[in-house]
Amino acid sequence: MRIAKRAFGIVMMVILTFKVGAQISQSNINYGNPKEYEIADIAVTGTAYLDQTALVSLSGLRVGDKIKVPGEEISTAIKKLWKQGIIGNVEIFASKIEGNKIWLTIELTERPRLTKFIFEGVSKTQIGELEDKIDLVKGKVLTDAIEKNTELTVKKYYVAKGFLNVDVNVTQQRDTILRNSVALNIAVDKGKKVKIRNINFDGNEHFSSSKLRKQLKSTGEAPRFLVHKDLLARGLNLLRPKNAKEFVTKSHEMSKQDLKEYLSQHVNVNIFKSNKFIESDFEDDKVSLITFYNSKGYRDAEILTDTVYGIGDKHLNIDISVDPGNKYYFREVKWAGNYIHDDETLDRILGISKGDVYDLELVNKKLNFNPNGPDISSLYMDNGYLFFSVTPVEVGIENDSIDLEMRVYEGAQATIDKVYVTGNDRTNDHVIMREIRTLPGQKFSRAELIRTQRELAQLGYFDPEKVNPVPIPNPVNETVDIEWSVEERPSDQVQLSGGWGGAFGFVGTVGLQFNNFSLKNIPHFEKWRPLPIGDGQKLALSIQANGRRFQSYNLSFSEPWLGGRKPNSFGVNFNYSVQRNLNIRTNEIFGSLKVAGMTVSLGRRVKWPDDFFTVSNSISFLQYNLFNFGRSLGFDSGVSNSFTFNTTIARNSVDQPMYPRQGSQVSLAVAMTPPYSLWRDIDYATADNATLYKLLEYHKWNLDFKYYLKLAGNLVLAPRVHFGFIGSYTSKAGIGPFERFQLGGDGLTGQNFLLGTDVIGLRGYENNSIVPRDVEAGIDGGVAFNKFVMELRYPVSLNPSATIYVQAFAESGNNWNNYQDFNPYEQFRSAGLGVRIFMPAFGLLGLDWGYGFDTLPGQLERSGPQFHFSIGQQIR
Repeated sequence: MRIAKRAFGIVMMVILTFKVGAQISQSNINYGNPKEYEIADIAVTGTAYLDQTALVSLSGLRVGDKIKVPGEEISTAIKKLWKQGIIGNVEIFASKIEGNKIWLTIELTERPRLTKFIFEGVSKTQIGELEDKIDLVKGKVLTDAIEKNTELTVKKYYVAKGFLNVDVNVTQQRDTILRNSVALNIAVDKGKKVKIRNINFDGNEHFSSSKLRKQLKSTGEAPRFLVHKDLLARGLNLLRPKNAKEFVTKSHEMSKQDLKEYLSQHVNVNIFKSNKFIESDFEDDKVSLITFYNSKGYRDAEILTDTVYGIGDKHLNIDISVDPGNKYYFREVKWAGNYIHDDETLDRILGISKGDVYDLELVNKKLNFNPNGPDISSLYMDNGYLFFSVTPVEVGIENDSIDLEMRVYEGAQATIDKVYVTGNDRTNDHVIMREIRTLPGQKFSRAELIRTQRELAQLGYFDPEKVNPVPIPNPVNETVDIEWSVEERPSDQVQLSGGWGGAFGFVGTVGLQFNNFSLKNIPHFEKWRPLPIGDGQKLALSIQANGRRFQSYNLSFSEPWLGGRKPNSFGVNFNYSVQRNLNIRTNEIFGSLKVAGMTVSLGRRVKWPDDFFTVSNSISFLQYNLFNFGRSLGFDSGVSNSFTFNTTIARNSVDQPMYPRQGSQVSLAVAMTPPYSLWRDIDYATADNATLYKLLEYHKWNLDFKYYLKLAGNLVLAPRVHFGFIGSYTSKAGIGPFERFQLGGDGLTGQNFLLGTDVIGLRGYENNSIVPRDVEAGIDGGVAFNKFVMELRYPVSLNPSATIYVQAFAESGNNWNNYQDFNPYEQFRSAGLGVRIFMPAFGLLGLDWGYGFDTLPGQLERSGPQFHFSIGQQIR
């Protein structure tokens, strides 16, 4: 109504556009005989904020112009000013006429400016979300279009949340302080959330209604639950149908098969699907429904009608009428234009035989991109044929059979000309270029393009969701340029944390980890941003302490490309820890354990069995210095030296490190000390433990397997398996007290980490609660363990500044003190829920709730519910 009134006002102003000032005689203007005047001056009145010179310029009138009065020039000027949307009313009149000269005055009123906007009926959280969506700027001129857009934006926001009957009223409130200013009041009445009650199908002769509802990925019915007593004997946990009375009656009369069919027609079983009605999602779901019919051979399927209607103020129904048409099958598939590869090769990859159900979507997937196997395009594009294309054409339709001709254009092989990177404002070009497998002069390969994308995502310096290769083909020169677009994300981490360390009490941790460090830029302050970064090296420093009783220091450095030419890694690590036994009353030291160590490692990538494998070798030295420390290690005073050669063979094919969706990780780690018992001149039968363990002797094996399977969208199944055992070279030496396994809890190393213990997490049980004891030797810890994990993950946010995903898990594990008792079927089981939050500045944080189903040795009841907090990426 308001728009109509203003439109009428514009028309009237155009008609009555010119009036004469009181001081001008009406006889000076002859409306029946227009006269030409020269504009002597133009004045503007009524402005508060607008620039008068700019308004005159916008009108199109200029001093010195000749206009006819009455005439089109004045009408045109008013139209131009109105188009700006910043004026509420405008008139142009002659304030003075002398001879053939005329003095004009533009009289206008400005539209008000916005001082603030107020929401009513909206929560604080929703206010924040709406402020990000609406285009309201304080101090800006408030137009009708802005008001209308605000109303529509707020309505759209609530409709997307299921409030289809939302009412939004936008009104102006005059500001009593500022002149020509208003506040905008946005009153929202959400009403009740509208849910989908029933989705009904007509024409579904070939598939059940429940089958068709599953194809509507984002549109589902509201669940109704009921467990009926007469059906519990059949072991059926049923959802409530539309008419409970009808259901009870029918359940007595129908056979089991008929009952299942009835339930499939009337019961919604997907309680996880959204039951809100969102029109855009519904349109997409209709496309998915037709795609489903097409995949089953019904190429002519169409939706005849779809009707959405309300039932009350809280529910609506959807009726969909489908015409599936006839079902078709493949008959002949022929190839045309293929010279590089013969028909037999292409047919084998296509995998379609005469008589198969006609599915053009499957054909296009196997022609262009098949994530589950080979496709025709990869056959060509991996060999440089970037300009390749293939088009399936239906050349014959007879009854229910269709003939296809695959028209192939092979084109010429494309050579990579230029490769460049954009978006890397922190990481140096050479760090990226050394990971790139699509190099100038090589033939184009789609497989290498995908592999490079994975390698860059694995670096951890960039947002893995935004590592994007952009091929720029040049068919004339038969070349292609490749632009790698990346977006840097913070990769350095600062750890400031504290926790209760068992007998230690409060333990504080300060850590710095620079994951993209540059050692050579340390003396070049002009290259600091704000630290020497960009060369892909890692430098980490951490300190843990709680005062005199416990301190731990760790410093490590690694270079992934030693020498810069080959991916040969180099690393060095130094650590020192001390644990003291203090008298509680006098605070005097009466015992201690000091551990000092160093590790030097060299690693390399290998190409056999494939180029996902790496081999890493390292030499480690650890010295344990015990003074009156206690008998949990089999001796309380002495020095133990551990010199180990470590080898790790690993294969890593996951697509990205933070939230993997596909791929696997396999790792076999072996640590070996020299077999001192072969030449040590001591009597192992009579020597005390301090003498036996002066030179530690053992070999240790750990096997870890992780697999990631994308189920649907970003829903990922992540099973894991872990095995480990530690042994001795000879029976007379036995297995020492160090490097044994402790199982249970969150996997954080608690108070016993100084002893070189390998801590394995098992949620649902207390930390380090599954620790067998060698009573004869007086040593705690297992010599063999296994662990099985199944996780179902779904991301809440994949934003690189805060990656969050939730997970449900089931796992089991056990720990044994000797090989004779080892039994992989004897497991302590648990299940639960958890969340993981990755923030670049603090690393990966985890919170889990697990329920332990079994009773541990020495306990009287099952473990039950446990909460667990974790820091960092847990290996096992």
